[in-house]
Amino acid sequence: MDSAAIRLPPQPSSSEPSASGALEEVVEVLNRLIPSTVSINSFGSRWQVLRVKLASLKSIVGEIADSAPRSENPLLQPLLSALTSTLLRVEILCRQCSDASFSRGKLLMQSDLDMAAGWLSKQINDLELLIRSGVLSQSTAIVPSRPNGNSSTEELTFFVKDLFARLQIGGLEFKRKALDSLIQILSEDLSSAVIVAKEGNLNCLISLLDSNSHDSIRELVVHALSLLVSAGDLPRKCVFEEGALGPLLRTIDCSSILMKEKAAMAVEFITSQSDHAWAISAYGGVPILVELCKSGTPTAQSHAIGSIRNISIVEDIQIALAEEGAIPVLMQLLVSGNASAQLKSANCISILASSGEHFRDLFLKEQCLSKLLHLFHECPTANTLEHVLRAIYSLSTSDATCRYLCESTMFVARIAELIQYGKLIRLQHIAASLLAKLPVNDSGKTPISISGCISSLLKLMETVKPNGIQEVAAKALVTVLSVKSNRKAFVRDDECLSRLVKMLDPENEVVSKKFPVAIVAAVMARGSQACRKKLVAAGVCGHLKRLGEMDVPGAKKALQRLSANRLITILSMSWKE
Repeated sequence: MDSAAIRLPPQPSSSEPSASGALEEVVEVLNRLIPSTVSINSFGSRWQVLRVKLASLKSIVGEIADSAPRSENPLLQPLLSALTSTLLRVEILCRQCSDASFSRGKLLMQSDLDMAAGWLSKQINDLELLIRSGVLSQSTAIVPSRPNGNSSTEELTFFVKDLFARLQIGGLEFKRKALDSLIQILSEDLSSAVIVAKEGNLNCLISLLDSNSHDSIRELVVHALSLLVSAGDLPRKCVFEEGALGPLLRTIDCSSILMKEKAAMAVEFITSQSDHAWAISAYGGVPILVELCKSGTPTAQSHAIGSIRNISIVEDIQIALAEEGAIPVLMQLLVSGNASAQLKSANCISILASSGEHFRDLFLKEQCLSKLLHLFHECPTANTLEHVLRAIYSLSTSDATCRYLCESTMFVARIAELIQYGKLIRLQHIAASLLAKLPVNDSGKTPISISGCISSLLKLMETVKPNGIQEVAAKALVTVLSVKSNRKAFVRDDECLSRLVKMLDPENEVVSKKFPVAIVAAVMARGSQACRKKLVAAGVCGHLKRLGEMDVPGAKKALQRLSANRLITILSMSWKE
């Protein structure tokens, strides 16, 4: 044995676990093999490569030998046993190449030497990974004890590194146990996902989705990824950047029902970030998602339509969606999907319909508006109701569509009810936006008294947030006041008049003055003397005069109409006298 031979520290007892014996055997073979390779003359370049790898192994094994609890780590023993087998094979090749009388095909020997170099490279990588992970000090458990809620970040980081070391080095059972533990910590504490994303080898995890992996492993990997991407933007970004989207889409295309559902869930979360949505097209994912919407389980359909909703904001993908037949699929799920699928379908319709006339025409040809109205009257949740209303709003760009909506007495009445009794400002906002577009007036086929929402619209006009709510409320109130009975109801309500006057007050900076001025003009639209008297008595004229001096749009004209009507009344009374 040469002077540079690896020497093991003394062992505490004779009853050592098997890893210690395997380590001793590796050291023994290396100490006699390395000097033997120096004198080999044949295949010089190949043996030079092998000597470099053997020298690297010598250093690595020496480092492992200095690690006191090395024999307790369950990953080490199988690695060392495999390494011993490789070294013994190299030793046989060494004797064969040193024996001048040994006759063997040159190409066959070259092939054997190259294979030996490949084996050594793989085993060097595994051992280096084991050392870098710091898990050589781990306990004898197949998987180390899972950190609890009181564990430090350092303990959780160590645990994650150990799990990923087992995924890369261990056999099937090690991988399965490691994935079970990974799923458990992600299920119980999503905050650990940040550490998993930063400290874990996500590329290794994703590579286990390969079709060559065992089905039970692939199923656990998909589950782990779906939990990871559901935990927040950072884990989602890390998983996407490691290239998970393509393998997940392939998993949807051909795998078990459970794996399809989990993979579809992961894809939905990944595409929820707009920076990732474009990549669906690059991986050919549009037809895969559309097909899953057609034939998947209700859970899978919900996740698939969620992904389609996410990617529908990308202009190039919008074209692909139309070409792949996504419009009829959206209609199908809007009518017969579960509650989640209906919500996401309505959301997707609103996005696509607002993108241009082409999509609006496609939806209208599929009787989308009538289906949305049907769902509108049966919406089980506020979220679904909101997206249905947004979809209807996106489709109501033409006069014909607005007339169709206005002729639905039930629809208009419920829109007014949402404004009057709604507890969510976003629902009141979108309902008021729709009401503002409808041609409600006295001459329509179904003149409707919707005066009940007048007070609520005035209140919305005083609301600062969200942006645009004041303008929408004012436009909706102008629509309501186009009905004569509603104008009369407005001026009879002292509280409404009081609110209007307060909004007209130049000292009130909460409301833009053009909005209450528009309401005065709407009330005076038909020149009603009763309405004029009420407005004048409430003190509207004084505020309008000051607003006119401030050049507020419409203020001077409104004041002229009030004053002109007053003058006409005076002249009429004088003529009668």
